[in-house]
This record gives sequence, C-alpha cells and structure tokens, in this order.
Amino acid sequence: MPATVPVTAPVRPGPDPTDPATVLRRALAVTVIGATMAVLDMTIVNVAMRSLSESFGAPLETVQWTATAYTLALAAVIPVAAWAMARIGAKRTYTTALVLFTLGSLLAACAWDAGSLIAFRAVQGLGGGLLQPVGMTMVMRVADRRRLGRAMAVGGLPILVGPVVGPVLGGRLVDAASWRWIFLVNLPVGLLALALAVRLLPRDVPDAGTRAAARLDVPGLLMLSPGLALLLYGLARGGERGDFVAPGALLPTLAGAALTAAFVRRALTAREPLLDLRLLRDRTFAASVTTLALFTCGYFGSMLLGPLYWQQERGLSATAAGLLGAPTGLVVGTAMQFAARWADRTAPRRLIPAGIALAALGMALLAWQTGVPQVAAWRLVASAMVMGAGTGMVLMPTMTTAARELPTDRMPAASTALSINSQLGASVGTALLSVVLGTTGQDPAGFRLAYAVAAALLTLSVLPALRLPGRRRP
Repeated sequence: MPATVPVTAPVRPGPDPTDPATVLRRALAVTVIGATMAVLDMTIVNVAMRSLSESFGAPLETVQWTATAYTLALAAVIPVAAWAMARIGAKRTYTTALVLFTLGSLLAACAWDAGSLIAFRAVQGLGGGLLQPVGMTMVMRVADRRRLGRAMAVGGLPILVGPVVGPVLGGRLVDAASWRWIFLVNLPVGLLALALAVRLLPRDVPDAGTRAAARLDVPGLLMLSPGLALLLYGLARGGERGDFVAPGALLPTLAGAALTAAFVRRALTAREPLLDLRLLRDRTFAASVTTLALFTCGYFGSMLLGPLYWQQERGLSATAAGLLGAPTGLVVGTAMQFAARWADRTAPRRLIPAGIALAALGMALLAWQTGVPQVAAWRLVASAMVMGAGTGMVLMPTMTTAARELPTDRMPAASTALSINSQLGASVGTALLSVVLGTTGQDPAGFRLAYAVAAALLTLSVLPALRLPGRRRP
C-alpha cells in the first residue's frame, strides 16, 4: 500500500506587524484603553469628594486638592512630552506614563489621610499628563492623512465612555463599597493597557543622532512647567473663592502668566525650544488652536454647572445628577464619531462653525430655562443634548484639522501644544464660571448668567473657525 501522506491545513499568515493598517489598529487599541482609564478616573473622583471628606475628617476645601494636585502635576509634565518621545521613543514614554498612573492609583487606594492622598494623586497626574499627547502622537504618526478623521474618531471613544459611565460607576462604588475602589478599579485596566503596549506597540527607539539632537531645553522647562502650574493654581483658587484679586489667587496667577510669557518669547527665538511655537505660523493650526481655546473654555467650564444645579436647586442626589448628565455625554461621543469621519470628506469651515452654532444654541437654551423655577427636567436634558451634539461636531474635527497637513516630525510638538491648550482652556473656563456663579449667587438667576457666559464663549469661537480651510484638501 502506498504510504499515506498526512494532510496539513494551510497555515494562514498572521497580520503583518509592519503593515500601516495593523500598526494603526494596535496603536488605537492601546491608547483607547489608556485614555479610557484616565477619563474614567477623573469623572469618578469628582463624585467622591464628599465621601473622601467624611472618611478623612477633612474639610471639603482640603479634599478638593486631590483634584487640584492632579491638575497641577498634569500641567507640569505635559511640556516634556515631545522631548521625552524624541529622547526615548513614544513607546517607552507611553509605557512609563501607564506605570506612573497605575502606581499612583494603587498608592491612592492605600492613602491614610488627605495629605497622602493629595501626594499620590500628583503621581497619577504625572502619568496622566503624558497619556494624551503621547497617545495622540502615536495615532497621528501612523494614520493615513486621508483617513485621519476616522482614526481620531476611534481615539475619541473615551470621551463617549467617561462622562456616561464615570459618574454612575463612581457613585455606585462609593455607596456600595468604599472610596478606595474608585482607585483600585484602575489597576486591572492599567495592567491590561501596559501588557498590550509592551506587546503591540512597535519599537521606536530613536537613533543616536536623534537622541543627541533632542537636548532638553532646561531654561524653557523651568519657565513653562512652573508657569503653567502657578497659572492653573491661581485660576483654581480665584474660582473657588470667587475673588481673583485676593493675594492667594492674584500672586500665583501673575507669576504663572509672567513665566509663561517669558517662555513664549524664548520659544520663538531659541534654536531648540522645549515646545515649538513656530507651529502657530501655520494659519490652519493657529485657527484651530484659537477655536479650541475659546470652545473648551465655554464647554468644559460649564460642566460644573449641571451637577450643582441638580443638587442645589432641585435637591437631587449625586447619583441622580450623574444619570441626568449621562445623555449629554452619550450624545457628545456619538456625534463625535460621525463628525470626525465627516471631517475626512467635508471642508472644516462648513462643519466646525455649524457645530459651534448648534452648541451655542443648546447652551443658550440652558441659560434661558435654568432661570425658570421648577422647569421640567426633560427640557433641560434636551437642551444639554443639543449642546452636546454641537460639541461632538467641534472638538475632534478641529484637532484633526490642526494636524492633518503637518509633517510627521512635528506631530509630537503639535499634540503637546493641543494638550496644553485644552488644559488651559478648561481651567480658565472653570475658574471664570465659578466666579460668575459665586458672585451672582447659586440661584436660578446665577445659573442663568453662568450659562449665558458659556454660550457667549462658544459663540466667540466661531470667529477663528471661519479662518479654517474652506475646501476639503485632496
């Protein structure tokens, strides 16, 4: 009998790790998980402030430093993102950020008093400050410019998940378990993201020439990082107290503004600045940055108003306030998924101003209706959803427009500048609307004026948006 030749099934080749589409999918998988962890953490912690105050026997003003310390550390570390990527590579920088964030979460869960929690939140902030600009850079580098909007839409998924899941999950963890679980929940997610980053992200160790050229601008770092931290600290203190001219708010704000201005002057003249502000000479990038600055100032600043209104004016619980805000977050994320893809086919000057107009309309409706005593809840939620639909048409498409035409080697500087811009815009808006609400009184008239100011800021952002390209680039 003839020998039987074993038949083996053909071996299907796995995905080519060097294929651009595969590299992009892997980068998105890692960065979406990491960003989701960071966004969830911020939204979860916000609803746990009162529980933390009771657990530590500390005043709420002290416990709020857990959020402030995170923000200050985040602002201090963002400026080194571009240098770190040039020095050790994006993969190593991103894995370092994940380690810092996850370690900070573990330490925060083990905190024994308010002071230790504040310190460990700063460790988290050092990691969180690198996650966004480095993750954005990795996606921008490998995405096809014609489909950059689609890639940014996937990268924007955490903005859909965080505001919807975070407040509800945070309230549930605090009510049913312990405040420690709002930090312990980060550990499995952080370890998963770290394992995937090590396995899936390609090696990008810079060569000796690139590392030698990536000199750290120490004078610039000593100006920008403390300058941003002091500026944000002064704005936060002024917003909390409703008084920007008090020494505790005015002095750090002026010092931070002076240091930041000194850095801007240096960045425009130095050969190798910490952050390349010459990007602003590009008309599209400059218009995008200005649009985002005004829009984030109004939108993120208004995010403090909703929970305060529902709890103080309507007497609802924190969990109920979170549930009423969830539809807006869902609409923002959903609109962002569609709009970021439209950005690949539509002229920015058509899409983005239309989104601004819709967002400003929704914010104006909120201003009008919060001044009406005991207005129906569904009307407020519907108005906020209109605002959310417009917001989804603005945020990610504007970031995509800013980066689409830039060369690959300028992506780290661009993503770092966009991250700093968003952080400053949100902080200025939060401080401004806190002062408006504090000086007018937290009553229907006060909320009406605060929402009206937010609507005005959104409306102003249409002016630079009209300078965006009026036709789709081929």
